[in-house]
Amino acid sequence: METHQFKVPASSANLGPGFDSIGIALEKFLYIEARESDAWQVEFKDAFLEVLPDDATNLVVQTAIATARKYGREMPALKIYMGSEIPLTHGMGSSASAIVAGIELADRFCDLNLSDFEKVFRGSEIEEHPDNVGPSVTGGLFVGYYKDDELFYNTLDLEGLEVIMSVPEYEIDTKEARGVLPETYPKQDAVDQNAINNALLMAMMAKDFKSMGRLMMKDRLHEPYRRQLIGEYDRIREIALDGGAYATVISGAGPSLLTVCDARDAEGILGALQAVPGCIHERIKLYRQR
Repeated sequence: METHQFKVPASSANLGPGFDSIGIALEKFLYIEARESDAWQVEFKDAFLEVLPDDATNLVVQTAIATARKYGREMPALKIYMGSEIPLTHGMGSSASAIVAGIELADRFCDLNLSDFEKVFRGSEIEEHPDNVGPSVTGGLFVGYYKDDELFYNTLDLEGLEVIMSVPEYEIDTKEARGVLPETYPKQDAVDQNAINNALLMAMMAKDFKSMGRLMMKDRLHEPYRRQLIGEYDRIREIALDGGAYATVISGAGPSLLTVCDARDAEGILGALQAVPGCIHERIKLYRQR
C-alpha cells in the first residue's frame, strides 16, 4: 500500500507593514505520513496536537477532500500520522500549514499534478489571503496579492538573516486579533503604508537589511492596535534592538514576536532575551526558497 511522507514549513506573516501580503518560511515543520485506509483517522505524534480532531473534521482532512472535489476527484480515506514543531494559535501559521498539507495530500493521492502556483491559489481561496500559505508552499520570502480569484506573487531568499521567535505562554485567537483593528483608516495612514511597503520591498531586494528593519517597524495598519494584546512587546523589542537586531515585529496575528537579525548576532540577542520571563525564545533559521 502506497505511503506518502512530507513536511510543511511554518511561516511568519506580515513582517510589519506587509499585512496579509508578505510572509516568510521558517525551519519548523508540520510532518505528515499517510496511507490509504478504510476510514479517515488521524494519529498525533505530539501531545499538544491532541486538542485537534482525529477524524474527517480535521482541517488537513477537510482541505484534502474539498481540494480533490474541486478538481473533480474523490479523495480516498487515509490513515494520517501527524507530528508538528509549530505551536497552535501563536502566529506561526499552524492553520496555513495544515491547509497546505491537505492540498498536498489531494495532489499526491488523486494525481492532480498541481503546480506551486495552483497550490498557493487553492490555499489562498481557503485562507482568503496568501501570506501564510504562500511561503509554506514556496519557501523563502513570499510577497503576494490575492483577491477576486486573482493571484500574483514573487519569492526571494534573504541569505544571512536568522530570526528569533519569542513565544508567550498565552494564546491570541485570530478573530480576537482582527477584532481590535479599525474598520477604516485615515487617508494619510494609507498613503504612508503604501510608501513604506514600496521602500521595504526595494530594501529587501537590495539586501539592505538595516533599512529593511527600520521600515518593518513602521506599520500603520495592525501593529499599533495589536501590540496592546502582547504585554511583552515593548520589552522584547527594546532588548532585541539594543543587541543589534534589525527589527522586532508581531508574527502573524500574535502573540509571538519575530526578531530579525544577522545570523552572526543571533546567539547574543537570544541570550539577552532570556531575561524576559513567560516566553520561550528560540533561534530559527529561514527555510530557503524551493
